[in-house]
Amino acid sequence: MRRDVRRLLVIQHDHVSPLGPVAAAFEARGWECVYHLVVPPERFDAPDVPGRFPPLSGVDAVLAMGAPWSVYEIELVGSWVLPEQDLLREADAGGIPVLGICFGGQLLAQTHGGSVSRAPQGEIGWVDISTDEPEIVPPGPWFQWHADRWVVPPDGVELARNEAASQAFSLRRNLGLQFHPEVTVDMLLGWLDNGGDAVLTAEGIDREDLLALTRRLEADAAGRAERLVEGFLHFAGLA
Repeated sequence: MRRDVRRLLVIQHDHVSPLGPVAAAFEARGWECVYHLVVPPERFDAPDVPGRFPPLSGVDAVLAMGAPWSVYEIELVGSWVLPEQDLLREADAGGIPVLGICFGGQLLAQTHGGSVSRAPQGEIGWVDISTDEPEIVPPGPWFQWHADRWVVPPDGVELARNEAASQAFSLRRNLGLQFHPEVTVDMLLGWLDNGGDAVLTAEGIDREDLLALTRRLEADAAGRAERLVEGFLHFAGLA
């Protein structure tokens, strides 16, 4: 039977990271977003949950989202990180495009022969990036919140960067992003209320200044997120 609606499997690693304007951009193009929450709220402080993922049958693309953990913390999150890597390999082998955001981008890199490690300089806040493919990855400003960075897989092509880290890469029909195109003020508040405030304090970043800047940039950033989704769909041959 012919299926008229394309389906996006959204791997949501924690309960405080909604897909925001990225979901809106997919849905505006007729896509159905199907969410799979990996770590439920009651296990946020003990995230070593079983790694069970839905089958890829009937899935047209996968989106792996961010997370407050590191992909190499195997003792902490390996129970589901390793099965998720198997899922990403299966998607790649089956020609199903994957969009990875922050943790999701790092996991894509690690899955396909790259590596992920602590960055000498983390990033929190709004930054511009240098992009070789602005029709796929607009230059920003984009919101960043990460302490790790990837080494691009051997078969990958770096598309964007800044002084702190590689910011985007492509690999076959996969696209990895280091930044957060999905961020909104409400999402940022969720992060801050679940451990983020302590991170800002340690980094000497003022909470209210960051929220005020996010409020000013939120609408423009949503427009950039829409262009990024359109660029991903064209890149992946789905537009």
